[in-house]
Amino acid sequence: MQHILIADDNKDITDILAAYSKKEGFIPVIAKDGEDALRCFEEYSPAVVLLDVMMPKVDGYEVCRRIRDKSDVPVILVTARGEDFERIMGLDIGADDYIVKPFSPSEVMARVRAVLRRMEKSEKTGNQENVIRIDNLVINLDEYSLHIGEEKISLTKKEIETMWTLAGNPNKVFTRDNLLDSLWGFDYFGDSRTVDSHIKRLRAKLDKVDHPGWSIKTIWGVGYKFEIADTKKG
Repeated sequence: MQHILIADDNKDITDILAAYSKKEGFIPVIAKDGEDALRCFEEYSPAVVLLDVMMPKVDGYEVCRRIRDKSDVPVILVTARGEDFERIMGLDIGADDYIVKPFSPSEVMARVRAVLRRMEKSEKTGNQENVIRIDNLVINLDEYSLHIGEEKISLTKKEIETMWTLAGNPNKVFTRDNLLDSLWGFDYFGDSRTVDSHIKRLRAKLDKVDHPGWSIKTIWGVGYKFEIADTKKG
């Protein structure tokens, strides 16, 4: 059986999430603060982490950063604060999902199943060619790296996955709901503004280096696509 790490300083919340986790077949591991969460992560190597943001000693954002430095294990942030900038910050530091309190324990378990399905799907494609090369763009999914020419662009895990999805399907238009579902597994729980803010931050990083041969285009009222420039024009 797989472990699930539940980190929250509210015992009522950890008790109910632990009970629901057992029904899903997990062995729950409870942490009451950020330091305890990091210790439990090292000791139990959980399959998924449910992580409260506002915790004593070390907050959830910092715990997520430290986990992401060494592991791609799915991390779902759970918080009472649902402002857009906090949601985006959580996703940008590497969280796989973001749930705002109060929540339904059944919804939390649905999110857990969704991130694990995506992880399993990613592992199944591990033997396939995991490099995309388009013009001066190189995306390596094995290394989670992106280069434009000789320049390595520092991107988050989620930003790399966004570029992999878009560049892997040139000129295909992805709706905001498509991206929410495929990248975060929100299954319509998420807010489309999350995608807009995410793409804006991604573009700002990419645009530090010239890339006239391709771009991320906004399709107004629909979503986004990766567009390859038509070199025959002009």
